[in-house]
Amino acid sequence: MLEPLDVSQVYRRCATEAFAFEITSELESLDLLSGHERARDALNFGTAIRSDGFNLFVLGSPGHDRESLVGRFLAELAKRGPAPGDWCYRYNFDDPAAPLVLSLPAGMGRALREDLDGLIEELSSAIPAVFESEEYQNRLHELKQAMGERQRDAVETVRGEAREHGILLLSTPNGFTFAPADGDKMMAPEAFEALPAEQRERIEQKVEELQRKLTQAIRQMPRLAKQLREQASALNAEMLESAIDAPLDELKERYAAQQGVITHLEAIREAILFNAESFIEEDPEIPAEALYSRIQINLLVDNAGAKGAPVIHQDLPSHQHLVGRIEHHVHNGTLLTDFLLIRAGALHRANGGYLVLDVRGVLTQPGAWETLKRVLRAGEIRTESLEQAYGLISTVTLEPQPIPLDVKIVLLGDRLLYYLLCEHDPEFLELFKVQADLEDELDRDREHEAFYARMVATLARTAALRPLDREGVAAVIERASRLADDQRKLTARHRDLHDLLLEADHWAGEAGDRVIDRAHVEKAVAQQLWRAGRLRERSHELFTRGTLMVATEGRVVGQVNGLAVMQLGETAFGQPTRITATARPGEGRVVDIEREARMGGRIHAKAVMILSRYLASRYAALGPLSLSASLAFEQSYGGVEGDSASVAEACALVSAIAGVGLDQAFAVTGSIDQHGRVQAVGGVNEKIEGFFDVCRARGELSGQAVLLPRTNVEHLMLKGEVREAIEQGRFRVFAISRVDEALSLLTGLPIGEPDARGRFPAGSLEARVAERLAQFREAVTHARQAERGLADGEAEEEKKKEEENEEDDDAP
Repeated sequence: MLEPLDVSQVYRRCATEAFAFEITSELESLDLLSGHERARDALNFGTAIRSDGFNLFVLGSPGHDRESLVGRFLAELAKRGPAPGDWCYRYNFDDPAAPLVLSLPAGMGRALREDLDGLIEELSSAIPAVFESEEYQNRLHELKQAMGERQRDAVETVRGEAREHGILLLSTPNGFTFAPADGDKMMAPEAFEALPAEQRERIEQKVEELQRKLTQAIRQMPRLAKQLREQASALNAEMLESAIDAPLDELKERYAAQQGVITHLEAIREAILFNAESFIEEDPEIPAEALYSRIQINLLVDNAGAKGAPVIHQDLPSHQHLVGRIEHHVHNGTLLTDFLLIRAGALHRANGGYLVLDVRGVLTQPGAWETLKRVLRAGEIRTESLEQAYGLISTVTLEPQPIPLDVKIVLLGDRLLYYLLCEHDPEFLELFKVQADLEDELDRDREHEAFYARMVATLARTAALRPLDREGVAAVIERASRLADDQRKLTARHRDLHDLLLEADHWAGEAGDRVIDRAHVEKAVAQQLWRAGRLRERSHELFTRGTLMVATEGRVVGQVNGLAVMQLGETAFGQPTRITATARPGEGRVVDIEREARMGGRIHAKAVMILSRYLASRYAALGPLSLSASLAFEQSYGGVEGDSASVAEACALVSAIAGVGLDQAFAVTGSIDQHGRVQAVGGVNEKIEGFFDVCRARGELSGQAVLLPRTNVEHLMLKGEVREAIEQGRFRVFAISRVDEALSLLTGLPIGEPDARGRFPAGSLEARVAERLAQFREAVTHARQAERGLADGEAEEEKKKEEENEEDDDAP
């Protein structure tokens, strides 16, 4: 008979004797990526190679605290990298709708912005002063006076010639006119008519000649006015140059090494000189304020205080948060914008460094994934709205010059998302060629337990928590094994450990202790289970009240206690389930009621098929299996999936066939293969504890037990109440390797092996099964013979009727 497992086999304690410290504050901190060597190598490689497409995807569950792990690694790496330069946008005087990019060394953008603001302030006072100066007014007056004199001289020349010939040049509201003179007055029309015809003709001819000369003189007026404007413009330019050249030359000298700044300063000079009227006229086409705003720069990315390469974490990776946006303001009901309203995105801020994104966030934001891929393919950042990118709007807006991109993208996501993207997005692997796969578990041995102690010390120190003593660290390590569901492994999910330490520190503070010990850690674990235990308690209450029927004592034919795990969020708990079987003579078919009712999954259906083949090969190797059996999970309303109940189902079927009762104090879990070997299953800790809780809630424990696969023994890390009951012999756990061992324990009958003629030893369970199956075959045979005899009798009777009919036909 099998012996139950002892306490040392169901729980692996951490020996504190090997720890070379008293409290964790004595230990040095370590890099939390230690233990994730594969992921670390991938991160080192992916961040070092600069070729296109070698961006990174960090795979791991949320419990790894991926952002913190990767963030620390990149922060250390970025400190050794060069700080990227500043990025600005400047006004494009040739095409205002296409602002130009200005790249500057780190910190120079802020200095240039301040210098240009100072330039605007200086010009806004110097230029008006120049045009209000006495020198300017006098020179402008002289120009206008000289031009007026030239205009008057042209007219007076014609006037003088006319007077010499007795003709007056008169000014009227409609212009100039000529008239014969009578002294200093205009000759009356009657007097002009009284003149001799020859004299009148002479005067008229002269008037025509003077009219041509006057017309020629008047035609010179626009040219003279143009000359005046040109002279005034030259004067204005001269005065403006005197006001702007000195500050502009000073800036040119200061930024002589930056060709982009020099080009911008030259464009500013030309724009000011070209728009001199903006400083003179009362209502110019371009106000001076608008002209001054064009001098400014839009400092998009300021790396003045940067120490090393930037590491940007974008928690909302939408389209505009990635590539920036162009803002608008309302003026008289119209949306307006300019280059000063361009705003940076995460890609701008991370340019020259690293951008960390959660892939789920990128995929769930409209257009963000396609935007990210488009930017990486193009190697430049193009700031535009999502509607503009897809051509959904036709309003006039800016088209800023793209900014060259030099960034390493680091995506954080689950493994499932990574493999789905590999499968469904052909561009994914071209752009993200490096995968950094974090470890879920670490080996548990003396070396790694010491390493884990340092990791616990690092987490506590980082979170400013109390130090842990040896027993506290041992309790954390034991909990880490339970979270890994393996005595030989430790969970590598830092977030779970971090939360556990925070709670343990809280309870240490509540107790007024300065060090976290085992009691505080165990209380934190107990409180976690308590807070998440309402549904578990309500579920187990259904068993104690008899609503869900499960027997924990006595013997029942064709009934066994299976074990299931309920997963709700991050909470998992086990509970028993009643599995029943029936058996009768038939054609060798095992009916899976769950499958027939479409409540069973494919894995469970496969397990039942394997089970039926095991029965056939075990008990009917040389003949047909004359059996019609059925299996059901009683009071199951949510569907059944998995193969962990196949050992229990096999026991129930054998019990139903043999008519032998099964001990209901046992619960069974395990998977079966076609040869009757028991295979490992998951959730064994929760299953055992669930059955234990139900049995304890029903009354005093009296030796109830759980059967589990022997290969699952090293996965056991049972809670304290179960270990205490095992130590006292009130609860037992058996490890089995074959279904025969489970049947022996459940039925109390020995298991026999067939002899050379296929016969089992008398009194063995197999003999009982073979005897019942023989009875089933006999019943099936009799039934077939009866059916055949009935068919033969009907055929004989039919033959007699045919003969009688033939005799009647032959009669005369």
